[in-house]
Amino acid sequence: MEGEPPAVVVPAGRPEYGDYQVNGIMGAAKRARTNPRELAANVVDELELGDVAESIEIAGPGFLNIRLKPAFLSAQITTTALIEKTTQPQRVVVDYSSPNLAKEMHVGHLRSTVIGDAVARTLELAGHTVIRQNHIGDWGTAFGRLLAFLDEVGDEAAQDAELRDIEALYVEASERFEKDPAFAERARQMVLALQAHEPSAIAKWEHFMALAQQHMSEIYARLDVSLRSEDIRGESAYNEAIGPMIADLQKQDDVLVESDGALCIFMPQFKNKDGEIQPMIVQKSDGGYLYHTTDLAALRYRRDMLHADRVLYFTDARQILHFDMLFAASRLAKITDVDVLLEHHPFGKILDKDGRPFKTRSGDNVLLRDLLDQAIERATTLIHDKNPELDSDQREVVARAVAIGAVKYADLSKNRLHDYTFDWDEMLAFDGNTAPYLQYAYARISSVFEKGNIDRTQCSEPPRLETEVERQLAVHLLRFQEVIEQVVADARPHYLCSFLYELTVRFMRFYEQCPILSEEPPIRDGRLTLCSRTAATLETGLKALGIRVLARM
Repeated sequence: MEGEPPAVVVPAGRPEYGDYQVNGIMGAAKRARTNPRELAANVVDELELGDVAESIEIAGPGFLNIRLKPAFLSAQITTTALIEKTTQPQRVVVDYSSPNLAKEMHVGHLRSTVIGDAVARTLELAGHTVIRQNHIGDWGTAFGRLLAFLDEVGDEAAQDAELRDIEALYVEASERFEKDPAFAERARQMVLALQAHEPSAIAKWEHFMALAQQHMSEIYARLDVSLRSEDIRGESAYNEAIGPMIADLQKQDDVLVESDGALCIFMPQFKNKDGEIQPMIVQKSDGGYLYHTTDLAALRYRRDMLHADRVLYFTDARQILHFDMLFAASRLAKITDVDVLLEHHPFGKILDKDGRPFKTRSGDNVLLRDLLDQAIERATTLIHDKNPELDSDQREVVARAVAIGAVKYADLSKNRLHDYTFDWDEMLAFDGNTAPYLQYAYARISSVFEKGNIDRTQCSEPPRLETEVERQLAVHLLRFQEVIEQVVADARPHYLCSFLYELTVRFMRFYEQCPILSEEPPIRDGRLTLCSRTAATLETGLKALGIRVLARM
């Protein structure tokens, strides 16, 4: 019934207490004004878990500890699918990466890109329809400054420039904008020229976009990120839709209010430190638009054209207020209905070992291409030291998978709400909660099947689970579905990373303590089934994170 306390069932914190713990009884007892241990005893009497539970024990003030039967676990390992698709699929728009194309992609773009991509992949694994949207910064004041400056350096210099050259020009243009009022005015006029689609401005803009998008695509390919060119729908894509949207908003009572010549949305829940309502400006007094405006138009497009049931945004935590205002404004203006879920999933910063923002020695942002080059270089040396027998082609493949996996996993394994420290030694380690440790476990399992000349996919003998390490491995394997559902609900890939790390730890204990190929059937075949299920779970889980597995390392 509605309003009743939830039946909270969670994995047990310590294996000796059981496999699952029921925590909802104390809340129910408080509601019913009864003794929680007495209520717990009544619940145990009513439970019908004879085919599932080996034991159900009352602990503390009313917890229930449940230990599953080995026969139940064994049957589930061999008969249940790795993942059951959702019975209520949604159309989910995932807005992530979204670099500003006036600059080369740098380490500040890493978290949005890899977290958003992992969540998008996991949603698809669970059976949802995912529509990726790369809302690139390809419009607005930054490009007004850049194009005004390119006018000064001349067409020939602009045509010959590469992206890193243009970024240097952008830095100069920004300095001029701050110091030279005449240049600042020309930059603002250039923004208006772009918005009006003046041919000369658009031609310069299109030339620059081609350079920037090529760079972006190369970075995504190196990162094994699933964003494609067709997923790009930048700020410029909404330029034509903004005018009609504003006209529609003006028809609604009390939505758009003119203030000092600008059109604003005033929402009483957003106030500055002086208690004054902080407006969301939709159109500036000079007729220009802000990113608030573009984001409102994007939401309208995602409702009307993409038919989104849920929209997820992945940006750094500095944009929390922007998205709070955006979502409130979209509801007020009836751009999105209440049944469309709007979610901003912020993340913290990447820090160096001294706890400062991760930068180069000169204080510049670390470029992603340089970071990935260094990752591959370090991984190549590491792989050569650990397995010098690999030929150069194999080493290149392994080093790339290890390097990219390590960089991504180091980010994804942390709670995205927190800052994290970038540490090469830690992320490339072959022990601990790292991608190389998980990849090595997969390779070790693969070697078992290679040595035994066994097809992994044909292993279906129910495991006997005669030892505690086998039983704990089986219990953990069957939690994969729960974890995928958690990531889908909360957009936190670190849940999946923690699960895969614990799975690897449990498998390694099993591998070290339980002979496999040397055993006689059916114990041998049952243990091979555990190996097969573990490999499939690792492969599927890492793929959901955008990380490759390797049969040999």
